[in-house]
Amino acid sequence: MRILVACEYSGTVREAFKAKGHYAMSCDLLPTEIPGEHYQGDVFDIIGDGWDMMIAFPPCTYLSFVGLRHWNKPGRKENRDAAADFFMRLWNADIPKIAIENPLGHMSRVFRKPDQVIHPYYFGDPVKKRTCIWLKNIPKLTWSASDTLFQVKTSTDKPKPLYFLSTTGKPVNWVEGIKGCGKDRSKERARFWPSIAQAMADQWG
Repeated sequence: MRILVACEYSGTVREAFKAKGHYAMSCDLLPTEIPGEHYQGDVFDIIGDGWDMMIAFPPCTYLSFVGLRHWNKPGRKENRDAAADFFMRLWNADIPKIAIENPLGHMSRVFRKPDQVIHPYYFGDPVKKRTCIWLKNIPKLTWSASDTLFQVKTSTDKPKPLYFLSTTGKPVNWVEGIKGCGKDRSKERARFWPSIAQAMADQWG
């Protein structure tokens, strides 16, 4: 297949599909970190180039519910509307198979709920980070918490909270793979999980 990996600078998903024998190209405003097929620029420059599948990771800064405390600050609505429009332009692209990843957030309200919600630990990365996927003509990813007659165990144990509030007992600061710090924090948080990338290539490729 010809696979476009939109809004990916790391090359993680691109290389997972390439290893399966597919032609895969990543696209992002940033250069690729791993040498390989990559278009640095606007994804809509190449979105009509005859792709069989697109896996997209549109920016979530203005769409995620993580930033609710900033929800009504000046300019946020305009940025949120622009981010939602970008998401929908990807979804409505003339490509037979489409998967779009984003955190739980605004798109569940203005579009629809995701088809699947997964965590990296389902596939072997020992991290709890809720990952939502919207699917078009692509099956849900399968995973298993134990060996069964039909599937080998894929998951690690669910990561535990770092601590609990003494007042309410509520778990706090789950291990969610928050990597990096300072100016690189958002870039590091955008890096996709190798285990899920491998599952995508194994099951969708």
